[in-house]
Amino acid sequence: MFAGVTVSISASILFAAMYYLAPSLAPLDGEQIFGWRILATLPFTTVLLLARRQWPHVRVMATRALREPGWALALCASAALLGVQLWLFLWAPLHGRALQVSIGYFLLPLVMVLAGRTLFGEKLSRLQWMAVAIAAMGVVHEIARTGGMSWETWLVAIGYTVYFITRRKLGTDHLAGHWMDLVLLVPAALWYALRTPSSLGLFAEHAHLWGMIPALGIVSAVALALYMSASRLLPLGLFGLLSYVEPILLALAALLLGERIATAQWFTYGPIFMAVAVLVLDGLRQLRANRH
Repeated sequence: MFAGVTVSISASILFAAMYYLAPSLAPLDGEQIFGWRILATLPFTTVLLLARRQWPHVRVMATRALREPGWALALCASAALLGVQLWLFLWAPLHGRALQVSIGYFLLPLVMVLAGRTLFGEKLSRLQWMAVAIAAMGVVHEIARTGGMSWETWLVAIGYTVYFITRRKLGTDHLAGHWMDLVLLVPAALWYALRTPSSLGLFAEHAHLWGMIPALGIVSAVALALYMSASRLLPLGLFGLLSYVEPILLALAALLLGERIATAQWFTYGPIFMAVAVLVLDGLRQLRANRH
């Protein structure tokens, strides 16, 4: 149990470290960083795939894609959904939008809860309904204050939910499916990494990029490996609870990067934070019930 908790928290720390260090990749822009992240992550993810002996899953997916064009298009859509999230994750800290993205990660579990209820008929506990209601108060306040939540927040909360649902429907919610998504993103990654003016010229002018880009790939792949290891080592309920560590660290990283929560925004973010606390409380209650 202790090993699983350590592995899960380590994965969250590595994801937050990527978030915090994204501005260090300047003068690359968000699209170039996205491209290099895919190209640098794929080799290490391939090693992980082979070590886990999941190559047969890749063959099965490739065979099905050749036989069923509709399924192949859905596979491409899955990759596109992931690509948008990977781009946004490192684009936001470069443009002072890290806090908005971190709020999206706070809202994501709540949106997933509602999606499970709506699409899969999963029952919600009283505390889960309470969490949804509390978070809704924050969302309503932000809409009344500014006319709506930021697009970055909704893109994470809704976009990732659609991505996870798509993978479940396709049966690709495993490491081989993630690897296939990365492979399908390679053409876009090459376009953004090598487009004119090529970012290779920036590498010649800024020597630190030669070390930062491989480090980005290693950290990204290791964080994924730790995350998946935690999913195997921990009970599902505890694994879900520990997933809240990442958005907390992302919010802290945003604050360390100089972003601030305005006084009026606390009436938006406060209820969302409270809703997450209620979900954690519900998860602890369920863990205790399962033990008994």
